[in-house]
Amino acid sequence: MAERATRDLAAQFEDEKPGRVLSGPAGLLLTIAALAVGALALWQVFRPLSQGSKYYLIIFLAGVLPLVFLAYPADLRLPARLRSRRRRANRAEATESDGDRRTPALASSGPTVADWALVVLAVAACLYPVLPIRIGSGGGGYNAFLDRQGLLAPTDLVLGTVLLLLLLEACRRTTGWILPAVCLLFLGYGYYGGLLPQSWPVAHAGLDFSQLVDAFYNSDSGFYGTPLDVAASYIVLFTIYGAVLELSGAGRFFVELSAAAFRRSRTAAGRTAVASGFLLGTVSGSGAATTVSIGAVTWPLLRRAGYPPERAGGMLAAAGVGAILSPPTLGAAAFIIAEYLGVSYLQVLGWATVPTVLYYLGILLAVEIDARRSGVRTVVIDVGSPWRLLARFGYHFASLIAIIVFLAVGVSATRAVVFAIVLTVALSFLAPRNQDRAHRLTPGRLVTALVTGVRGVLAVTAVCAAAGIITATTTKTGLGPQAAALLIGGAQAATSDPTLVLVLTALLAAVALSLLGLAVPVTASFVIGWVIVGPALLDLGVAAPAAAMFVFYFAVLSEVSPPTALAAVAAAAVTGGRLVPTMWQTLRYALPAYLTPIAFVITPAGLGLLGIGGVQRIAFAAGVTALSVAVLAVAAGGWLPGVGRAGAPERVLGALAGVTVLWLEPVPVTVGVALAVVAAAGVFVRRGSADRSSSGSPANPVEEQL
Repeated sequence: MAERATRDLAAQFEDEKPGRVLSGPAGLLLTIAALAVGALALWQVFRPLSQGSKYYLIIFLAGVLPLVFLAYPADLRLPARLRSRRRRANRAEATESDGDRRTPALASSGPTVADWALVVLAVAACLYPVLPIRIGSGGGGYNAFLDRQGLLAPTDLVLGTVLLLLLLEACRRTTGWILPAVCLLFLGYGYYGGLLPQSWPVAHAGLDFSQLVDAFYNSDSGFYGTPLDVAASYIVLFTIYGAVLELSGAGRFFVELSAAAFRRSRTAAGRTAVASGFLLGTVSGSGAATTVSIGAVTWPLLRRAGYPPERAGGMLAAAGVGAILSPPTLGAAAFIIAEYLGVSYLQVLGWATVPTVLYYLGILLAVEIDARRSGVRTVVIDVGSPWRLLARFGYHFASLIAIIVFLAVGVSATRAVVFAIVLTVALSFLAPRNQDRAHRLTPGRLVTALVTGVRGVLAVTAVCAAAGIITATTTKTGLGPQAAALLIGGAQAATSDPTLVLVLTALLAAVALSLLGLAVPVTASFVIGWVIVGPALLDLGVAAPAAAMFVFYFAVLSEVSPPTALAAVAAAAVTGGRLVPTMWQTLRYALPAYLTPIAFVITPAGLGLLGIGGVQRIAFAAGVTALSVAVLAVAAGGWLPGVGRAGAPERVLGALAGVTVLWLEPVPVTVGVALAVVAAAGVFVRRGSADRSSSGSPANPVEEQL
């Protein structure tokens, strides 16, 4: 029951959230269709359809899109995603049962007549390109449909328009009103752009509606473009893998291992929350879900240790969002990076490794500083030895390691994850005791995992297919280069120095991506950011991996950026803390993640943070950035571990030092280190003064022990 409550609470704060709990004929139909889609996705890995990848994408979308209208209610009463989630967060009562919060169940009403009508329309519009049936001058099968590219028949135009509207409605049901509005904005730009004054940089010749539908429905950059290809080829397999791993008991093991590892530490509660976020994030890829999962277990520990709800919520949200940044299962946008850049997924994992370590280093340092500044209490965690847990349940790591090994020896990412699924199923039968046999993946539980995995990809698929509206419009109108020129021009208006132009462009891009991420899910935010911001960075000489990871990080950080900060809203619902203070605490814990991506792009040495450029460059970049993270943690927390409280002057100097060394060049690094030394000296002097003034009086027992 507690696990169900946790899943329900996580669902309320996802960018892409589950909807109805279906039963009866509708539930049976969804189960059968989800099983068919999952089986097709697995079959496609080893026996691709002979008609090609686009044919598979058409079939995949035909299986998934109708399920969206079964699984998600219309719910026209919620035009403001943020407002509704805030109401839910504020409505969460403080009733506690071992730290769990009772939450309202998801909608359980069945599909309406209108929903069934949309299901039928979705099947027809999706399957039309491959049906060997003549309908007027259209139809006739897959090859005939492709032959009409650029010259659609009236039937093609009608059904393409129907699919366009269905995808917009599917996005509205799954993510809210903002993404459909953005898609309509791009659609309007494509149609009316020819009416703009031709002297404007973003003006173009204009496209008529049939040209737009053709670009969406019958091209490789529209509905069936790279984002949908990624959802159908990669994301669905990884969501199935995540469901299999969760049902095998891996999630519980990761949390228990984290608690066991730090059970004797003074900061055990905070360290457990952070470590749990990292370990669960390796298989989750979802910020809000990880936040709620670790919060349900660790919030009681944090509360007993004396953490205020807002500070605990900030810690949980920051640790949870790291799930989207943590290898080997990054967020969906990471797979799109691999496709866009034409590299292996293993390379993307390599690029993400050092930044992930630095991100969690920053959170851990903040935890240690908070414990010393606030004097949190020691909490005894009643768990066994971590070595005993590893000996008994360490096999849960095997599939994660196997994915990396398979990728390293040249196995494709799709096959690697399928092999990992098979390995997880086999290892689940190692559970020896009766209480662990519930995690054995019997055929019935495998069916549950497959359905859960496919259902988890419904909303992502709708978003990815709708993203084709944005990418196709951008390609047809040439908006990408035009927007890049505007962005660079804005920076050049302030300075003519090439280095400063790059810095200003990066800062403008960071602001733009952060604002964009407040309104749309991470996947859509990355796609839009890549086609708009990516060309600007590339034009200024930024390496493609650095530009892609820069866009990826700021798309992800929308999960912790006020005023939406969905992970923080989820954390506030778990802890019962005030929403806005929780958001600001989250921002403080996640601070390194906002600054590290800037280092990717403003200097060539920043490529070392992505594991590019040789051992010397990587070691230099990682070491200097770790110093920056540490100094910024001290500046934000106002405490130097082992010394004492930092005053305002030392914190300002520390902040300047942390930002300066991120330039990753010898002179700025030297200046930054000097500033850090001066700030540390100031803290020592301040402590000496405090010791002299308090000479002869009893010491604070908490601070003395720390």
